[in-house]
Amino acid sequence: MPPLQCFTGLDLAAVGPAARASRILADYGMRVIKVAPVAGSGVDAVEPVFHAYGGGRGMQRIRVDLKSAEGRDVIVRLVRQVDVLIESYRPGVTSRVGLGYEDLKAHNPGLVYCSTTGYGQHGPYAQRAGHDIDYLAVGGFLACSGRDAEGRPALPGATVADSAGGGMHAAMSIMAALVGRATTGVGTHLDVSVVDGVLNLMSLYLDQYLATGEETRPGSALLTGRFACYGVYTAGDGRHLAVGAIEGKFFRNLCRLLDIGQFADAQYDSSRQDEIRQALQQRFSTRTRDEWVGILADKDACVAPVLDIAELATDRHLRSRATFMTANHPKHGNFEQLAPCLAGGEREQPTFDLPPAGHLDTDSVLGGAGFSADEIRKLRSSGSVQ
Repeated sequence: MPPLQCFTGLDLAAVGPAARASRILADYGMRVIKVAPVAGSGVDAVEPVFHAYGGGRGMQRIRVDLKSAEGRDVIVRLVRQVDVLIESYRPGVTSRVGLGYEDLKAHNPGLVYCSTTGYGQHGPYAQRAGHDIDYLAVGGFLACSGRDAEGRPALPGATVADSAGGGMHAAMSIMAALVGRATTGVGTHLDVSVVDGVLNLMSLYLDQYLATGEETRPGSALLTGRFACYGVYTAGDGRHLAVGAIEGKFFRNLCRLLDIGQFADAQYDSSRQDEIRQALQQRFSTRTRDEWVGILADKDACVAPVLDIAELATDRHLRSRATFMTANHPKHGNFEQLAPCLAGGEREQPTFDLPPAGHLDTDSVLGGAGFSADEIRKLRSSGSVQ
C-alpha cells in the first residue's frame, strides 16, 4: 500500500514549489485535491501545460471563488476532513480572508498547514515577489555557479530552488509533521521558505564561511572548479564528459587510462592545475565522448557523459529502473512522462489516464465532503464553485 494512501491534502497553488510538493505527496499515495480560482474571477492564475507536474495524474480538481463567503465556507468544510493544506500566497493573505492557520485549526486541530513562499512568513523580504532565479540569487547558489561568456553567473539548467529548495523541502516537512501528529494529535503551521531550502543546499560553503571566514567562489574550491580532477571536458566530437575523480585512487586510474601518468601524484598541486587541465583536455579531444565512456566509465575513474534531455529518455540505465511511465491523455494520446520517484521496493509504473483540459471533480469532491446535491447546485449557480 502506498505509504500516504490514508491522507488527504488540499493544494491551493497551481505552480511552483507548492505544486511540486503536492506532486511528490500524490506520488506517495496521498489523495490531493487541487483548488483553482473560478474562471473569470480576475485572479491571475497560471494554468500548467498538459504535461507539466505529471499532468495532474492521480489528483482531483475543483474551482472555488475564495473571494466569496460561500467559496471560503467550502474550503472550511473541506478542511474539516483533510490532513494537509498547502498554500503559496504572500504572507498574511490567507489570514485576511479568514483562511489562515489560526482560522482553520479551530475547525481541524490536526491540520498540517503548509505555507510555501520565496522568503518565508516573516523578515524584511517576506513580501517580495520572486521566482526560481531570485531565490537562487539570494541563497548563494548563483554566486558559486559557473560563469557565462560575459562573466555573469550562468543560468542553471533546472528549477533548483522551486524543486529542491521548495517542493522537496515542503513535502519532507509535511511528512515529518504527519509523523509528529500521529503521536500528539495536533497539527502545525509549516513556514516553508524557498530561500531557506536553497541555503540548505549551499550548506557546505555557508558552514565553511561561518566557521572559518573562508568564502567560496567559482574556481576557489574543489567543487567549484579549482582542481582539474573535478570538471567538464570537451571530447573530439564536441560533446562533453564530466570528471569527478576526487579521491586519489580514482585520479590515478584516470591518469593511467589516459596515459598521462606523470600527473598522478600532482592531483592537488595548485601550481600544476593549468598544466593538468590542459593535458586532460588534449587527451579527451582525441576521441568521441562515447568512445571515452566505453574506455573509462566502468574503470573507477569517475567519468560520465553529459547527456542531453533526448539522451536521458533513451538511456539504458534509466530505462532499466522504470524511470518513465506511460500517460494517456484524451486529446494528446499516449506519451511517456517521468514516473514517481519512489525509493525502495518494486517500482511498478502503470499507465495513468490524465484528465482533459478544464476537467473538474466538483461533484465527487464536494459530495464526498458531505455537501448535498442541492447545496452543490446553489454553489454553482452563485459562481462560488465550478
